[in-house]
Amino acid sequence: MPASRTQRGVFITVEGPDGSGKTTQVELLATYLRARGADVVLTREPGGTPVGESIRALLLAPRHDGRLAGETELLLFAACRAQHVRERIEPALARGSVVVASRYIDATVAYQAYGRGLPLDFVGQVNAFATGGLKPDLTFVLDIETEEGLRRARNVHKETPEGEADRIEGAGLAFHRRVREGYLAVARAEPDRCIVIACEGPIKRIARRIAACVHERFPFL
Repeated sequence: MPASRTQRGVFITVEGPDGSGKTTQVELLATYLRARGADVVLTREPGGTPVGESIRALLLAPRHDGRLAGETELLLFAACRAQHVRERIEPALARGSVVVASRYIDATVAYQAYGRGLPLDFVGQVNAFATGGLKPDLTFVLDIETEEGLRRARNVHKETPEGEADRIEGAGLAFHRRVREGYLAVARAEPDRCIVIACEGPIKRIARRIAACVHERFPFL
């Protein structure tokens, strides 16, 4: 049964490298939870608010050709996240909703610390400042071989012209291998919060595994 409206809600994030299927899995999880009576807020990063969607367009546009400095990229993601937490995530949790988000703080660790090489401690400080210390209750890290993930991403993305990678997708194979390493490092460091899900086999089978983990962790949902 859904959480009571008098209770604080539940915050679930789905993370993973490009092409790991995050968008599909957050949508399937939201559908599953709604069918069980939960009030679900489905959202994404970068984005999630009008301000955030404007920042998203700036961050992903291929026309920048990689010229955004790593520090600029980090602070733009942080600005987007600060607005997202205060405008959308925190109000939803306060009214007892289940927030399901595609990407959150772990993406910044993976992409800006591991991928771009920015200091890990500083990235953590920026994340903490932007979020006010808000962490997910449960995070799924979808894991996929880097080459396969990039192949999938370039076949399905919708925000750039056909056949053209967005700015981050086009960062190069070595960068994306570091991103994957970063995600796995986060999962190893926080095993109570993070569950690694291999992106192998049918999409619906992966979705069933995610749903089972959610039900095990939060039987009231």
